[in-house]
Amino acid sequence: MKGDWKTGGRLLAVLIATALMGLAQTSASQNENGQQPRMASPGAINYVEGQATLDGQTLTAESVGSAVAKSNQAIATTNGYVEVLLTPGAFLRIGHDSEVRLKSASLAGVTVQMDRGAALIEVADLVEGSMLTVDLDGTSAAIVKKGLYSFEAGQHSVRVLDGKAEVRNATGETTLKKGDQVLLASNQPLKKRDFETKQAKQEPLYVWSKVRGEQQAEANRNSADSLAASGAWYGPGWYWNPYWSGYAFMPGSGFLYSPFGWGFYGYGYPRIWGGLGYRYYYAPRHYGHGFRGRWGHHGGWHRGGGLHGGGHGGWHGGHGGRGGHR
Repeated sequence: MKGDWKTGGRLLAVLIATALMGLAQTSASQNENGQQPRMASPGAINYVEGQATLDGQTLTAESVGSAVAKSNQAIATTNGYVEVLLTPGAFLRIGHDSEVRLKSASLAGVTVQMDRGAALIEVADLVEGSMLTVDLDGTSAAIVKKGLYSFEAGQHSVRVLDGKAEVRNATGETTLKKGDQVLLASNQPLKKRDFETKQAKQEPLYVWSKVRGEQQAEANRNSADSLAASGAWYGPGWYWNPYWSGYAFMPGSGFLYSPFGWGFYGYGYPRIWGGLGYRYYYAPRHYGHGFRGRWGHHGGWHRGGGLHGGGHGGWHGGHGGRGGHR
């Protein structure tokens, strides 16, 4: 256990150091447009849809890339959605008629205060030693594992759709895992209860978040190509992607799946030569139905591991097209 904490501390230190290097860099590598890569900090507004405000000021699509929520500033929606970046790999998505505040925000951890409405947090990556906490109705929920977490101020509920959270308040503490919830307005506020995950996945905020999760995976793939071509890599974090008009998440290395089943590439993950140049390939998981793949010129990944080469096109797809089993 002691060794794990030391390892987590070293990883967190590397993450903070590389992020600071990226923010401070002014002269070295440039991207394919001749511009320095922009890296985001926790609290950055990454997507706006509909009507929303930050500290009373209107948020629009043009706010993305410049607006950052400072300590205790209210992020509020009326008829809209907002995506906020937390620690690298963690996304806060705020539903309609909702309001949240970031009580604290740094690469070492973020504390979110739920004031009203609904929010969902997707954690595709969590550096050991960093902290993600949500405060609601005098209760603190610490996210300790990758997954999907739902918070409802109106229903006074904390739900774990996937992952693990440790929940504490004055009455006690409990650990929630996939399919668990606590109802804070009940007589036993920290008693674990089951909830219907299938129904929860039909709620508008979940559906919207899943779409955003797919878009983030696409932005990651595009950024991975761009960074590989330019060499403008400063370590894991959020990299500005002008084609997607937002920040893309880049893991430190290798490949990982998001809780929604989409793939994220780290810098230097093996690339395959296709007819149009180096391409990244990924095959997002589609739970219960195998893979839903994105393919390039010369094959892609398949379940058995490694590369499935030869041929043109995808798995039940057209030339360089999109296919797969649903």
